[in-house]
Amino acid sequence: MQANFSYQSLTPELQLDALASIAVYPESGLISLNSYENRVSLFTDENKIRYVVKFYRPQHWSEAQLKEEHRFCQVLEKNGCQIASPIEINQQTLFYFQGYYFALFNSLSARSMELDNIDILYDVGCALGKIHRIGAQDSFKHREPLNVQTMLSNPIKALRTSTYIPKSLRNPLFSILDALELEITKQFDNHKHTTIRLHGDCHASNILLKNNSPYFVDFDDCKMGPAIQDLWILLSGTKPEKQLQLSMLLEGYEEEFDFDRNQLCLIEPLRTMRIISHVNWINKRWSDPAFPLSFPWFITDQYWKELLQSLKDQLIALKEAPISLQPNY
Repeated sequence: MQANFSYQSLTPELQLDALASIAVYPESGLISLNSYENRVSLFTDENKIRYVVKFYRPQHWSEAQLKEEHRFCQVLEKNGCQIASPIEINQQTLFYFQGYYFALFNSLSARSMELDNIDILYDVGCALGKIHRIGAQDSFKHREPLNVQTMLSNPIKALRTSTYIPKSLRNPLFSILDALELEITKQFDNHKHTTIRLHGDCHASNILLKNNSPYFVDFDDCKMGPAIQDLWILLSGTKPEKQLQLSMLLEGYEEEFDFDRNQLCLIEPLRTMRIISHVNWINKRWSDPAFPLSFPWFITDQYWKELLQSLKDQLIALKEAPISLQPNY
């Protein structure tokens, strides 16, 4: 990803020309949807069919990585998983036009999942178990894996070159980051786990409810990793609330696929890695005009002070006993 890349050349006219290159002709205008990494739009074509078109950020993923993501989605869909899979046209799902890879998806008539709806977690767990059972049957060869190097060491290294960190906080910030890297590396080394193909970014916004059934979207970050990655991110609230949520998720999950309870000890390491990776993501995308508009607090001293405190809290959490399931579960 080049630091000076911008989406300036991706005009509405270019997007319409790209769609015309695959014989898709919008009748409505292109309605932009919320997406930072890519550019995603909703439209209705001349046959009154609603579609979503996704233009991938250049130089982020390779052609091989995008095709591998699409193949994974196709396999999941063919095996009955309810997911947003790219539409195939002339035996292709990935298209290229004037510097941009893009894909077409059917628009879903669905609503967002609410995390406080405890009843839906059983169904979400069941659906994830099915996705993981199929994901475990093969491996990614081109997608970036989820490990300490990619999700922690590399982001820390990149942040060392950031000009947005206040000078007064650099030393304490990198001191705690070094301590976190040491502790998380030790924990990953001490807890061997099987890696499988995952959704990778399975937060509530990427789960829609269609006819009260969970429907998974946005497999951009699919990768090889531990199964718990797609589960822990759905936990929130107090410890008892998280225990109940986890128990409900696993009750459904294990209807489809076995879960290794030893992976529960990876929740806090994975949470910490996600925090740091997210900070670095904003840092490296700051030249994109969408990021200063969406994250104006990123360059304030207050943000970095609060981040430092949250990282100190995470170091404490890493040394505590991992979350357990509800008693008698």
